[in-house]
Amino acid sequence: MNNIEVSYDNNFINDLQEKLDHDGPFSSWELFKMAYDAELTTFTKDFHGLRALEFLPEMNFLPHQVQTAKQAIEEMNGRAILADEVGLGKTIEAGLILKEYMIRGLAKKILILVPASLVNQWVKELNEKFYIPAATFKKHYPWDSYDIIVTSIDTAKRSPHREAILDINYDFVLIDEAHKLKNHKTKNYAFVRALKKKYCLLLTATPVQNQLIEIFNLVSILKPGHLGNYESFLEKYGKDRKKINQDTYLKQLVQKVMVRNTRKDTSLNTTKRNIETVWVDFTDEEYEVYNELDKTFQPFSSFSKITFLRELCSSREACYLSLQKFVNNEEHHGREILQPIIERIGQLPHHAKAQKVVELIKEIGDEKVIIFTEYRASQLYLQWILQQHGITSVPFRGGFKRGKKDWMKQLFKDRAQVLIATEAGGEGINLQFCNYMINYDLPWNPMRLEQRIGRIHRYGQEKDVHIYNFAIRNTLEEHIMKLLYEKIALFEKVIGHLDDILAELKIDSFEEEIQSIMKESSSTGEIKIKLDNLTSIIQNTHQNTMTEESQYGN
Repeated sequence: MNNIEVSYDNNFINDLQEKLDHDGPFSSWELFKMAYDAELTTFTKDFHGLRALEFLPEMNFLPHQVQTAKQAIEEMNGRAILADEVGLGKTIEAGLILKEYMIRGLAKKILILVPASLVNQWVKELNEKFYIPAATFKKHYPWDSYDIIVTSIDTAKRSPHREAILDINYDFVLIDEAHKLKNHKTKNYAFVRALKKKYCLLLTATPVQNQLIEIFNLVSILKPGHLGNYESFLEKYGKDRKKINQDTYLKQLVQKVMVRNTRKDTSLNTTKRNIETVWVDFTDEEYEVYNELDKTFQPFSSFSKITFLRELCSSREACYLSLQKFVNNEEHHGREILQPIIERIGQLPHHAKAQKVVELIKEIGDEKVIIFTEYRASQLYLQWILQQHGITSVPFRGGFKRGKKDWMKQLFKDRAQVLIATEAGGEGINLQFCNYMINYDLPWNPMRLEQRIGRIHRYGQEKDVHIYNFAIRNTLEEHIMKLLYEKIALFEKVIGHLDDILAELKIDSFEEEIQSIMKESSSTGEIKIKLDNLTSIIQNTHQNTMTEESQYGN
């Protein structure tokens, strides 16, 4: 402490004394009064309550959103993980917190890092809902010229942007989809840790996905040392995610930096999910081709066969194009064996599942509908068949640039009745103006389906949502539907605990586990047995987890 040098600035007091001695010159009373009144508008006697609510009278905040903002400011000093479940309004909470710090004059230089596909959406919401003049990054425009900038972390971490950003002292840094920073060995993590920041918010619906160390990494961005150092944390708690609930001290430490609201605890429960399974029967000709494809692929990889069977359950186009690509990469004997079945697939009539979609949309009427498919070829086919029946639609997929995605969303809202999305639409876009969803193809990972539903069943949705899950009887889709979805009660309590269950079973990726089963099975019958075993294990583990949580408390 003896090495600290303290210097005094006497200029102000000397200047004041000189003006007093010479009776001026002083500012006029009017100017002084104006400056005084202006200062009072930003002056807050204490840090309790939210002044921002007075400036946003047209916004209808939910109680849990207001409480979260208060907690992040009053108890966490503006460094917090907002970990609400999907669709509860984390963006709204973050905007309210940011607005509060701006009104109090504590946040002027602000950096907001979000996925590239969400940059425009964030700018729009901050400007329109919170009157925060955020801007997107423009090339050849200096980073220090922006007061409030929204950009993607991929852009920010690249040179020369990285060096310019790290040289700026930010009052407030906000990071969306923060679970992508869970690995402390990545460039993204190192970049975010290096940012100079006074206040910081991390937004994620899944703060702990696989290992307990992930929450340590996120907390270390906000408050380095809050959970100790890396080695001592691993030594004390290991990687068991259940320790967050079981260890009271660790739970309390995490709660000092993280707020998590669940759907069951909020007023958003007023809108319901209506889930319906839509069973489809192939025509006799389609079943014949499906079974022939199953037999034809016996000499080849079982996983390849499963892939093609899934594609045939989606559209003849998806399966036909994949098979053509497959035989072009195979040796001559592969082409000879597969060419007959390829020709039969090409001659199939309209797909039974697509025709059922047309019937359902006509039953629904003029309501907006979002359709999710796994394959781009099926997306194009669905666009075509809907057009043949006078139903307007627009596509949405990962290959679109940011501007085109925004354009498709706007066309869907204003012009088209249907949005046909591949998995790229499963996260990021908000479609509260739509309350009908068709899952044309079911993903192998139930959590991906939950993400899809979160696009419409979220904050701002005023109507009950209707979810239709399509599956074709006597095919692989029936196994997926009955075993992976119906048996593990996807839309009940299990979905909220699936990540914990997988960690307990030491399964890093649910989807990879399913793929492994598909690859190592020699027949669809063997697949069914293995899927049945997996879901039974999940059920048993879930029951054991619930028993333990009732002992330790939530």
